[in-house]
Amino acid sequence: MPGTSNIYAYSVYLSAGLIPWTAFSNSLARSSSVFVDKRHIITKIRVALPSLLIYIILSESITFVISLALFFIFLFVTHWPFSFHLILLPFVYYLQCLFVFGLGLFFATFNVFLRDLKEIVGILLQLWFWFTPIVYIKDILPEFVKKLIIYNPAFVIIESYQRMFVFHDSPAIKSIIVLTILVHVLILFSYIIFRKLEKDVRDFL
Repeated sequence: MPGTSNIYAYSVYLSAGLIPWTAFSNSLARSSSVFVDKRHIITKIRVALPSLLIYIILSESITFVISLALFFIFLFVTHWPFSFHLILLPFVYYLQCLFVFGLGLFFATFNVFLRDLKEIVGILLQLWFWFTPIVYIKDILPEFVKKLIIYNPAFVIIESYQRMFVFHDSPAIKSIIVLTILVHVLILFSYIIFRKLEKDVRDFL
């Protein structure tokens, strides 16, 4: 890792990116097809469809917390310094969950009508992973890619974890503010579309 001689630096950098990405990708992959996957429940019981996504996010959050706890143990054992900026960790994860909910609700709604959308989301997540600096350092990217990558919401989220854990710094405040506005607009947009199509969603199931 540039700027440090600690032998565990890359391991911490990698883990700080992989743990939240795994929670993000698993939640989004499961959410994108939840209406179809749970149609046997939806057709028999009057259930609020968005609540199904919340259950998925909560279940993945449990796995995230366990993984994070093991990560903290590793940091403690290797005498990795902790930063007070880690107090922002719950807020960053909260934004991550909101982003998954908004995006998941959008995909889940249209997946009822376009069943191949689930596979498209899987491919999108693979491409998204490699377009997000998790296993590599942002500094190795060409300049034009660096200018593009700032528009990647996942980059803002993952970089926030990396800044807190690896570089002992706070998340980029301007990027976090923009992301906060973006995820709330996304949720509103997705919910409006869902409400307009909810009757058709239930009929198609």
